[in-house]
Amino acid sequence: MSRLLRLLCLLFLAALGRAAAAVPDHDIVVYGGTSAGVTAAVAAARAGQRVVLIEPGRHIGGLTSGGLGATDIGRKEAIGGLAREFYRRVKQHYATPAAWRYERPEAFRSQHHDPAEDVMFFFEPHVAEQVFHDLLRDAGVSLVTGERLDLKAGVVTRDGAITTLVTESGRRFSGRVFIDATYEGDVMAGAGVAYRVGREAKAEFGETRNGNQPHLLRGRAVPSPHDFRRAVDPYRRPGDPASGLVFGVQEGGAGTEGAGDDRVQAYCYRLCLTNVPENRVPFAAPADYDPAKYELVARYLNASTMLPEYPQGGPIEHPVLGNNLLQQPPGVIMPNRKSDSNNKDPVGFNLVAGNYAYPDGDYATRERIIREHISWQQGLIWFLATDPRVPAPYREPLQTWGLAKDEFTDTGHWPHQLYVREARRMTGTYVMTERDCDATRSAPHSIGLGAYAMDSHNVRRYVDEHGHVRTEGTIGLGVKQPYPIPYPAITPRREQCTNLLVPVCLSATHVAYGSIRMEPVFMILGHSAGIAAAIALEQDAAVQDIDLATLRTRLLAEHQVLDRLTPRKSPP
Repeated sequence: MSRLLRLLCLLFLAALGRAAAAVPDHDIVVYGGTSAGVTAAVAAARAGQRVVLIEPGRHIGGLTSGGLGATDIGRKEAIGGLAREFYRRVKQHYATPAAWRYERPEAFRSQHHDPAEDVMFFFEPHVAEQVFHDLLRDAGVSLVTGERLDLKAGVVTRDGAITTLVTESGRRFSGRVFIDATYEGDVMAGAGVAYRVGREAKAEFGETRNGNQPHLLRGRAVPSPHDFRRAVDPYRRPGDPASGLVFGVQEGGAGTEGAGDDRVQAYCYRLCLTNVPENRVPFAAPADYDPAKYELVARYLNASTMLPEYPQGGPIEHPVLGNNLLQQPPGVIMPNRKSDSNNKDPVGFNLVAGNYAYPDGDYATRERIIREHISWQQGLIWFLATDPRVPAPYREPLQTWGLAKDEFTDTGHWPHQLYVREARRMTGTYVMTERDCDATRSAPHSIGLGAYAMDSHNVRRYVDEHGHVRTEGTIGLGVKQPYPIPYPAITPRREQCTNLLVPVCLSATHVAYGSIRMEPVFMILGHSAGIAAAIALEQDAAVQDIDLATLRTRLLAEHQVLDRLTPRKSPP
């Protein structure tokens, strides 16, 4: 072969290599194996796209498989599409006798559970994760676990669009459309998309519940369980401000009413507990257990003086088992005699103010915060179960409880997912506010419905003007009817990124996000994002420019519920 011919062959092969390299590995890259990430990936794959789902951890499903098995719903009939398919598959699992190891199916009773329905909203964590794996397998989604995004340089962009995600190990995932389905919004932030952390000032969007609200819970006809109803001294040496504050109370006093801030509502783990002896792992103290951290708990449980606005007082919820102490057995709300144990305010699983650095934190910062949350909750349970300062009605019930042995078997029976109730929130094409949730305005181009109350957990504890501990940040504002979530709320501004969809850290104020942030809604929005991504590829369009009539037609064909339902007579 002549030298010239060899040169031409080499040039031809090099050109072929460059052409091959220019073809993305996947059509759609989904980062974050949350419930929204799974439904986004499944929807896009069913639409004929080549999809990869990248999960930085080892488990998929986020909170839905991470302990939150008692689904926060709002209105059952607002849940459609892949979200409803998920709950149907859960029901199919429990239709088999082998699924019931520790109780008879006919003995199971729980909120929202109707044996006549084709769906089931309360389930065990391992069942949820298996259903998610089945959905991905059936749709042909490529699943990659254990690959964390490089937070400094992992989002590669060109001409206002993402081209590649790079993980810490150096793996590269190129695609044409990207979906950020994380609770933290790491792809969104890496792409330079605008976002918010914390609470807007009350006046910024004309909302009634945003910003600092130190007096929101006071004076209600029905006392809020989220505020201190009994007088609790905040100082290490009672009555002595110079001695400093006990653990769990923050400096600063009440603050300015309605002011915005960068505080984030509290996180915790949703624990799967059981009182079945053969399936129970005994509680243990964390290695760094310090009973002094729980002084506030002891004072609260032993307090007898009522605060002026709560003359009737009322019972204190059990910080772990809640108000289910009168049930037999107490606290059981899940199949096979298990619990989904959430925070019980005002002092409970939430590590109030311990998460402010989480949303924008690097991995080391987040891991430190995660360890602190685990330590706080493990220590709280140990304190409640063993410390003589805990009154017997709160100490003795825990003697028969423990972690479920058949759950989270590779993480010491502790959930693999911290309950990140809120982190970053995109400032996108459309910002949802309290007005969307309370039906005083209705956004067009619905891609799903929200239906839960506007719900925020406490963001801090402070010392009031009388020297008592108070909580601040809780919102529990019901919605009259399910409301539409518009497509522009999951799209960034065009000038910031043209091929990214954000169904979890979507564009909403703190108040509106408190309603949207429920797992069924994330699944709904993930499904819709997957279909929108597929349409963007079919139409060779930016995500902001897809034909919205086509999107609506496709979503309705896949049984999404898009339009308002008949309102209730009064909000829940």
